[in-house]
Amino acid sequence: MLRLSLRLLRYRKTGIAATFLALFFGSAIVMACGGLLETGVRLSIPPQRLSGVPIVVTGNQSYDGESLTERRRLDAALVDRVRAIPGVAEAVPDLSVPAAVLVGGKVVGDAQAYGRNWSAAALTPYTLAAGTPPVDPADVVLDARLAAAAQVRVGDHIGAVARGQSLRVHVTGIAATNSVPSSALFFSDAETARLTDDGGQLDAIGVRPAPGADTATVAAAVRQVVGADGAVFTGDERGRAEFPAAAGGGKTLTILASIFGSWAVLIALFGVTSMLGLSLQQRQLEIAQLRAIGATPGQVRRMILIETLVLSVVATALAVAPAYMLGRVLLDQLTGSGVVSATIAFHQGVIPAVTGAVIAAVAALGATLVAARRAVRTKPTAALSEAVVERHWLTRPRLLLALLFLAAGISMSVVTVTVMTDGPALASTAGPASVLVGVGFALLAPGIVAALARILQWPVRALTASPGFLAVRNAKVRNIRMAGAVAPIVLLVGIAAGTLYMQSTENAVKTGTYAKSMLADFVLDSGTGGFTPDVVSRVQALPGVRAASELVTTSGFVDGHGSDFTFRGVSAAGAAQTVFFPQVAGSLADLRGAAVAISVKQATSFGVGIGDTLPIHLGDGTAIRANIVAVHADIPNDDALFLPADLLARHTTAGLATQILVRAADARGPDQLRHVLDGFAATIPGAAVSDREGLISNNSRVQQILVSANYTIVAMIVGYAAITVVNSLVSATRTRRREFALQRLTGFRPGQVLRMLGVESALVCLIAIALGTLAAAATAVPYSWVKSGSLIPSGTFGIYLAIVAGAVVLTLAATLLPAAQGMRRPPIETVGAPE
Repeated sequence: MLRLSLRLLRYRKTGIAATFLALFFGSAIVMACGGLLETGVRLSIPPQRLSGVPIVVTGNQSYDGESLTERRRLDAALVDRVRAIPGVAEAVPDLSVPAAVLVGGKVVGDAQAYGRNWSAAALTPYTLAAGTPPVDPADVVLDARLAAAAQVRVGDHIGAVARGQSLRVHVTGIAATNSVPSSALFFSDAETARLTDDGGQLDAIGVRPAPGADTATVAAAVRQVVGADGAVFTGDERGRAEFPAAAGGGKTLTILASIFGSWAVLIALFGVTSMLGLSLQQRQLEIAQLRAIGATPGQVRRMILIETLVLSVVATALAVAPAYMLGRVLLDQLTGSGVVSATIAFHQGVIPAVTGAVIAAVAALGATLVAARRAVRTKPTAALSEAVVERHWLTRPRLLLALLFLAAGISMSVVTVTVMTDGPALASTAGPASVLVGVGFALLAPGIVAALARILQWPVRALTASPGFLAVRNAKVRNIRMAGAVAPIVLLVGIAAGTLYMQSTENAVKTGTYAKSMLADFVLDSGTGGFTPDVVSRVQALPGVRAASELVTTSGFVDGHGSDFTFRGVSAAGAAQTVFFPQVAGSLADLRGAAVAISVKQATSFGVGIGDTLPIHLGDGTAIRANIVAVHADIPNDDALFLPADLLARHTTAGLATQILVRAADARGPDQLRHVLDGFAATIPGAAVSDREGLISNNSRVQQILVSANYTIVAMIVGYAAITVVNSLVSATRTRRREFALQRLTGFRPGQVLRMLGVESALVCLIAIALGTLAAAATAVPYSWVKSGSLIPSGTFGIYLAIVAGAVVLTLAATLLPAAQGMRRPPIETVGAPE
């Protein structure tokens, strides 16, 4: 059987190529999504600045099983306790503060540079390329890249800004390293402690074991001393101490990979099974002839399984390398758009490769067994008859499977509307609905095609005459074959329209909500890490200013109610005039100290009211009991809790507010106020002014950058669906070459055959687009209802037209081009040639 299978493969090049492509691309996509999932689970963050020591201690960056969004710092007293541990040769404190170099009052080099204590230079290590270490408060050592960008040398006096303070510093040295891409300014240890102004807290402690001491043993001893307040890292885990915000990217990456990976698995399974089903359907005559000459059902089944297994092994083996590259491209898109940190290292090991190969092989073998079962059990004479005209398609397993997919898809839509609330998990139920409903329609496609062909036969015939008559006749008689073309287009339209309108709705809602939440006419942005606390009062005193408020945005925890709560820090004096706050009770003017303002819905959910306290953990894990001083009406799609900006800023990594909102005194004032603010910003290094439109536009631009990463993954899945469409249509069309040749021998001209195919393709598109639109609605409509309260998704009608146009172009090209190419051969030769 093996020899027969391999010999027969040579005579079915089109079917083999189509099946191979389905297996190759399907397994590659599943492997790539598996690589993203493994990357998120492993969360390897190679150290850069902390690579010079084998053990790093930092604050515990988690609370209640969730990653903190801001850096949790350590008590400086811990350094001496770590130094006293047996086997520790050195414990080096590490402090940081946002800083930048100024030349001519302008920020040069890396705007996101940090000032650090000189002792911490040994953690990389940095080495002095020139000059001496900093000793006095005004001394500074620059890294070589920053010194080159600022065009300064040892001995120069330059301007700098650290933690919002303008400084005049003396460059005493230049340090060099090859392992850190970001810039650094090194101050003396005492000056760095003064600049951080954090009450004796550290970012991290680098630990160097004594000569001959075992790193693992020392690390275990350090963990006992540090306890639950800190975390001890070795190896690649040291990067978590250096980039604490990156840890949250592991959860994000895992969620994205799981959602899109599940879609990819479903679509790959469908693509592989539909392609193999079509291939076996086209081989009914061959199978019937084998049965007629004495082959047993078992022999035919083994032959088909061997062929499928050979193709699966070859296709999945060849897909491993492209899948790895595709996974890296997807991660680069996610990191480039800021969805996850660029410091996360990509990992795609054996498990994703084996998983992708197994899924493709199981799909292929399962489809082969199901499709071949009826063919090998049918009596040879009946099989010869059914090889010419397909009659039976609706089996009990197929019907049950179709109903299962449709029920699952509809259930997802119902759950989205009735159970889910607006949040990150909303897409997890709405998104798969279009895929599930699309697969359900695809399984029922032969019956739907036959029914709709009968309904549409009169209009089609009236509009297209004899080509339409033949096309409708083919659709009714060979509905199974036409369904093979309809099914992938249904999935293509359903996925593309559903996901794109889901995303356009998300964009519109977020942009509209942000625009409504901002009452300010202008915003002052800091490019050097934040504004000192006195700046907002100075802005408030400017002529033409009605109100000014600091703005700090982070996230944290409400005890007993989970994480992912957005915290918005504002200034009590100016908040009511600069942010949208439909007050119900209390006042934002009382938002001082440990205070919080919440919505009516939150008050009900938390079971609290004015005067009560709400237990909160801030972004760095600090626990507070905030007094509820104000309650506002519910704001659709905006569930932020309002806290004092100064309180919130102290518990962020930067330590300062980076934005100040400004409201003009009257409607005629904005133009004049802009000039005043521009002049004021010129006195603060790194500050810039944007108007309201620019603020909203910038938020939309950031949102679009984040969305581009999602579009990349969706485009990959839609691309595979498009490949399945082309694959199926080209294979089906090339199989009909003998049919076209017989038509030509009976008097048809090539143009007439092509017109008949054009009408068939139009009929296929019409049916598939209608079903695909229904499948897309299962995702887009529930998502839009939850997000915006409207059944009509946001987004232009042009999106739908582009999807429809793409489906039509793919269908016509994949049908007419192979047919036209096949008709270049004389029809008598085509009729006599083997299939």
